[in-house]
Amino acid sequence: MALIALGVTGGIGAYKAVEIARGLQKNGHDVVAVMTRAARQFVGPLTFEAITRHEVITDQWAPGANADIEHIALASTIDLLLVAPATANTVAKFANGLADDFLSALYIATRAPVLIAPAMNTNMFEHPAVARNLETLIARGVHVVDPGSGYLACGWIGKGRLAEPEDVVAAAEQVLKATPVSAKPLGEGGLTGRRLLVTAGPTYEDIDPVRYVGNRSSGRMGFALATEALRRGAAVTLVTGPSHLPAPHGADVVRVRSAAEMHGAVMTRAAAQDVVIMAAAVADYTPVEKAPQKVKKTDAGLTIALQRTKDILGDVGRLPSRAHGRPVLVGFAAETEDVVAHARAKLDKKQADLIVANDVSRTDAGFDVDRNAVTLVSAAGAEDVPLQSKSTVAARILDRVEQILASPASNVPAGA
Repeated sequence: MALIALGVTGGIGAYKAVEIARGLQKNGHDVVAVMTRAARQFVGPLTFEAITRHEVITDQWAPGANADIEHIALASTIDLLLVAPATANTVAKFANGLADDFLSALYIATRAPVLIAPAMNTNMFEHPAVARNLETLIARGVHVVDPGSGYLACGWIGKGRLAEPEDVVAAAEQVLKATPVSAKPLGEGGLTGRRLLVTAGPTYEDIDPVRYVGNRSSGRMGFALATEALRRGAAVTLVTGPSHLPAPHGADVVRVRSAAEMHGAVMTRAAAQDVVIMAAAVADYTPVEKAPQKVKKTDAGLTIALQRTKDILGDVGRLPSRAHGRPVLVGFAAETEDVVAHARAKLDKKQADLIVANDVSRTDAGFDVDRNAVTLVSAAGAEDVPLQSKSTVAARILDRVEQILASPASNVPAGA
């Protein structure tokens, strides 16, 4: 089975990491514990050594460690880096590239998938700095197990306690199952040599220099797809509407604002791609005219005339190269009712290979949150993907894309 590095940081939830190690072992995995100095204030290394039957790594400056450059040696052999609990300090180190201890150096060095289980005080978890750091990590492809809500060690009641051990173990199994390619070095994955275009985020349709028509899309799903595609070796073009997420390293990023700009950016590039994934929430309507100056309010009502935007997904589906299966076309369907039925209709109408349908009426999935639950709809049927991190959902979607690329009906050489 897998070799898992279990990072344990300095929070009261460190005691739960013992049960997480046991759960991983029961599933047949080999576990190596990496403890920060603060973690050793809560649980002794001897406990993890007895459970894992491996020497616990506690110091990157231990005598003899430099002979093997241990964090590099471990980074190149593990199948998963799991950090539980992940404190606000550790999340900040990972997000900002600090490497001042063994665990943070291991994170920088490894190409294995990374799963973190944050745990901290409610106010800390909700602080904008922590939220921004988590968004940065998610955009890079780091998987996150959401903390639980309830009574915290500090006496507060709220969200922030470490997820239950069985939930963390289940999340680790999902990551290992869903992203087997991600542990390979960059450029050696299943999309090596493929050209892939992803759209992400909302579009803003300006009413005047101040106001616009938009939606709640954050771009997380599209950015997660771009990040995962890069890890699998693809040459990625990311066409994104307004988003505060950091650009995935290695992607060719094209920033747009309106649906018309996104249409132009996609259509000038689509025919040269092996895969086009339309994850953006593109506006269906735009104002007929943009006022040159700010529209002043009056006592009367305001009527804004709207017109249909161009259908980007449909226009890609009608490209002449689509008759030969290129590019493989994936669309998204954000629905609030009859989700699968609408997705099937969209699959046929847009001449797509795959539609990713999600229920955006849910508060725990879809727009502007870190997790998603989708249904993959194709001519072969519908496959439900349960609620999980968007980076894990991205891996499932790209698994299907790789299957389509490998199918006889789509057997066109990379870059052809």
